[in-house]
Amino acid sequence: MERFELHPLLAADCRPVGDLALSHVLLLNDCRYPWAILVPRRAAVREIYQLDDADRRCLLEESCLLGEFMMRAFRGDKLNIGALGNLVPQLHLHHVIRNEADPAWPGPVWGHSAAVPYAEGLLAERVALLRDGLGLEG
Repeated sequence: MERFELHPLLAADCRPVGDLALSHVLLLNDCRYPWAILVPRRAAVREIYQLDDADRRCLLEESCLLGEFMMRAFRGDKLNIGALGNLVPQLHLHHVIRNEADPAWPGPVWGHSAAVPYAEGLLAERVALLRDGLGLEG
């Protein structure tokens, strides 16, 4: 049986937040958008349909939990959820809070411009906010 390992690009571009029942929760290091990612801890899975029924249901529940919390916490105008996987083939779901004042509005954030890293203090605050809001341990 193959062992799950986080893809190196996700590890490089994100800060770990914690683990839900199925998924790692990551915060993308781009201060322009509240942007979290769920990565199901299943080896060699590229697409949602490859998950078994129980894991698909769990991923949907985790996505709803994360999205609802982020919309409340960051007062978004819109929640964008995507599973692109063109650069990172490992299954992962992006959750991006969009506001009409954000730099890419109303277009997609993907490919808009280079990420703007968080200042270390704000990054730590965002990770703590997500951990607290999702009931994760630090």
